[in-house]
Amino acid sequence: MTVHVGSQAPDFDLESDSGDRVSLADYAGRWLVLYFYPRDNTPGCTREAQDFSAAVARLGSLGAAVVGVSRDSVKSHCGFRDKIGIRFPLLSDPDLETHRAYGAWGAKTMYGRKVEGTIRSTFLLAPDGKVAAVWSGVKVDGHADKVLAAIGRSPDDTTPATRRVAKTTKTAKTAKTAKNVAAPAKAGAKKSARRPKKSTKKPARA
Repeated sequence: MTVHVGSQAPDFDLESDSGDRVSLADYAGRWLVLYFYPRDNTPGCTREAQDFSAAVARLGSLGAAVVGVSRDSVKSHCGFRDKIGIRFPLLSDPDLETHRAYGAWGAKTMYGRKVEGTIRSTFLLAPDGKVAAVWSGVKVDGHADKVLAAIGRSPDDTTPATRRVAKTTKTAKTAKTAKNVAAPAKAGAKKSARRPKKSTKKPARA
């Protein structure tokens, strides 16, 4: 199955590193960054988890949460979490049901060979449960920043947009006021420049 922007996000119900069951419904009304990665403790997956952990506070300020999914066991997730200090839930999908529902499992090229495995993917899910953005075949470096930028650009993300509009409006008003004040002053300066100077020379005596 392939998930498209604008479609309803497939539901999921998976066990997390905390031992709790986590589902899509748990994030209703919030933005959710749902990302799929190949394997715990590998270099690329470690960097990706570290980058998303570093972005947790910024994501929170945008009303968003992040969740990682792989086919690793809960025990493996716990070790991975503790080793690098991951600050968000890691979900275990050993049967690959959620991977397949999101199109994050399939054929890919690895070291020049065609293999079947996890396709590193990220899905940005809107508060209404619809897919707002999709990244497939993710390149890890800089990816977390791209996701943050996508949330900030979204028309449904009213808080950042409102701040930007307010700031722009304030700047425009300030510039307009300065222009209105400067215009008469400039005109007055030109008028003064055209006014003939009074002669200070005394008339000659008869």
